[in-house]
Amino acid sequence: MTLALLVLISIMWIPVGMFFLGYGEAKSTGFVSAIVGILVVIGATLQAAVFTDPFTAGLLFVFGVLYMQTGHALLTGVEDLRTVGNGALLVGIVCAVYAFLFFTGGGLKPDGKTIIGVAPYLAFMNLTFVVICFTVTGVTYGKINPKVAATMFIVLTFTCLLTPAFSLMGYGKLPF
Repeated sequence: MTLALLVLISIMWIPVGMFFLGYGEAKSTGFVSAIVGILVVIGATLQAAVFTDPFTAGLLFVFGVLYMQTGHALLTGVEDLRTVGNGALLVGIVCAVYAFLFFTGGGLKPDGKTIIGVAPYLAFMNLTFVVICFTVTGVTYGKINPKVAATMFIVLTFTCLLTPAFSLMGYGKLPF
């Protein structure tokens, strides 16, 4: 479930990146953000309830809600995006906790008893998510140029969404 959601999220990150570069418009970008957010929250619910994996679901939930918040703001023409930035700030803090757990070997597998163990690539991914979330917060507060976030969204689509998803689906392992 999670791997498919990573691929799905990529269809939102590229348009958001292009939007920040000035290519695209708010309503179409907002629509795709909202749809992806809804599907990620549904996926997180399934991950928690069906696959009994609250650890993964927690991370999916915060991102899904942030994507819905972003979608709403862009669809309705909200001009002050600081509330979206505040949401991104909290998601960044959550990602920092996940990065710590992946670096130190914490977190529970779906059986609820087994520790996940050290996962360097997942720690790397979550650290980059911290950076991009804090960057989005900076953009919404006018402190960081949107082109910085745009470049990050485009690059991280490939390094932190598509690469791990296809590595695990195709070869059963992460790049490192």
